[in-house]
Amino acid sequence: MPAKSSTSPNAPSRKPEPESPHYHGHRERLRERFYSAGADALSDYELLEMALFPALPRRDTKPLAKTLIKTFGSFAEVVHAPVARLREVGGIGESAIHQLKLIAAAAHRVAKGEVNSRNALSSWNEVIDYCRTSMAFADKEQFRLLFLDKRNQLIADEVQQTGTVDHTPVYPREVIKRALELSATALILVHNHPSGDPSPSQADIQMTRAIIDIAKPLGIAVHDHIIVGKNGHASLKGLKLI
Repeated sequence: MPAKSSTSPNAPSRKPEPESPHYHGHRERLRERFYSAGADALSDYELLEMALFPALPRRDTKPLAKTLIKTFGSFAEVVHAPVARLREVGGIGESAIHQLKLIAAAAHRVAKGEVNSRNALSSWNEVIDYCRTSMAFADKEQFRLLFLDKRNQLIADEVQQTGTVDHTPVYPREVIKRALELSATALILVHNHPSGDPSPSQADIQMTRAIIDIAKPLGIAVHDHIIVGKNGHASLKGLKLI
């Protein structure tokens, strides 16, 4: 006589428990490394993987992170890449783009907070970091003005002009007019070179000198003109060009 089955013939068959996707364990290992060894222990693509976790909770983010780094070059270049160019990357989606732009905005806000709370000349490294975070990876030239009070603390930070990939029109009298409106006693001029090379052009030098010539009789100091690019920064004052 055959042995009785412990399962009723009319009982529904039990489905096997679904296995966790393979990338779940990978995510946990990345998180553990991040918290135990710090962000410096992760490569750019691994940090980007983690940054994309919230936007792509049901996908392995490693292939996309590697593609983004290969396309744009580095973590910083990915988060600052133009939205139109990000959309050209296969499989990225709007939620991932939103996440990347949120990271870029957060980095900008943190850097600006450092500059706001300190004397600009005594925290020169923070000023440089802020300028690079804000502009170094932009795809068009921007001319930015940092307006300072008599204690060299930041009054306002404004992008006065946005130009093309290699030129931004700057009008010295408009720069000084705005400084007077804000009662600023000093300026730091900043612009970016989308080419990546921050070396000043002859036009950059001439424009800076023109602003200095108008500002000086009005008691407004031009502390420096900083040019930023993906490959670093240049200071016209440091180069003894002004």
